[in-house]
Amino acid sequence: MAREQDFREYLHTIPEFGLEEHKTSEFVAKTLREAGFDVTEGLGGHTGVVGIFDSGKPGPTMAVRADMDALGHIIDGKHVAIHSCGHDGHTAMALAAGEEIIKEGIVKRGKLKVIFQPAEEIGQGAYTIVDSGVLDDVDYLIGQHVRPIQEAKLGQAIAALYYSASHTVEFEIKGQRAHGARPHLGHNALHAAALAILAATGIQPNPERSFSVKATRCLCDSGATNAIPDKVLLAFDMRAGENDTMAELNEKIKIAVENAVAAFSCTCTCKTLIDLPAAEYNDDMCELLEDSIAEVLGRENTLPAQTTPGGEDFCYYVIAKPNLHVGFYGLGADLKPGLHQPDMHFNTEALTYGKKILKTAVSKVLGENSKYNGEHNR
Repeated sequence: MAREQDFREYLHTIPEFGLEEHKTSEFVAKTLREAGFDVTEGLGGHTGVVGIFDSGKPGPTMAVRADMDALGHIIDGKHVAIHSCGHDGHTAMALAAGEEIIKEGIVKRGKLKVIFQPAEEIGQGAYTIVDSGVLDDVDYLIGQHVRPIQEAKLGQAIAALYYSASHTVEFEIKGQRAHGARPHLGHNALHAAALAILAATGIQPNPERSFSVKATRCLCDSGATNAIPDKVLLAFDMRAGENDTMAELNEKIKIAVENAVAAFSCTCTCKTLIDLPAAEYNDDMCELLEDSIAEVLGRENTLPAQTTPGGEDFCYYVIAKPNLHVGFYGLGADLKPGLHQPDMHFNTEALTYGKKILKTAVSKVLGENSKYNGEHNR
């Protein structure tokens, strides 16, 4: 079995929640050191890890990023971590690629950083990496994600995977308690929440743009079925293909909820739980990944750019570092039945393809006679 498959098999047995990836980061750091990287752990004060290989020769700095965390699921009444989004595979591919890059002497100039990021699922990991400063000298950054079979099959890859902006907001709605027999003496926060959900369906940005707004959680319990509840936690998940559309959704959801709850003499406050921007990639990195995929899988298996309503905190990097050139591709893996499902599974042969694509991309940037000089970040 190939190293990337061995790595994934082990990582799949130790799934950990975001910012709690202690066993995972320990394994990653150990493997990187054994491969010959200089390793720093605890990036940004959390569980991130970076392996650095400096050629000692002038040139750009390139980074490969992989996410490490698992998802939370309720199984038999217990909250458990499961690698149902393929992050164990992403980590495995980056580790195996890093090993072979050093072993084969692929880096001829500049510097390579292999970054292992925590907490992608909770939308916090990219912030910790930026805060750590590890990206301050990076010119080029690439990432990857395994894809459902409906998007790409085994042996195929999507040259540029454009994620949508993904925001989750939570409203705390406050009313006034009262006996169920005397509702006129209270303000029903649950009724206010119901109207707020209905009001949210009336939010209509330009229909030529992709967007969605939907209630995803409503927590309310007065402690009795014959009492008027005075508090509700109401969450909305919002998606948009463009960042300016998301800004419009954020403004309008607050107006809709505030006006709806006011009709029941209730008040509300809003808190942002997840804030992920839409993808913005650079043409040179999209071309790099397209050429790398074609070299490994063939041009006929290199799929054109696709847009997904899913969110990805990788998209935050270019917002925080505007001079950073970024690209992100989707790896076909015959993944079924879908991402974020507890029984998600995929063909692990895809990991070898992904490893080779990463190696090829690194060779094209940090190899001899490369056209990538990083002058945009100087």
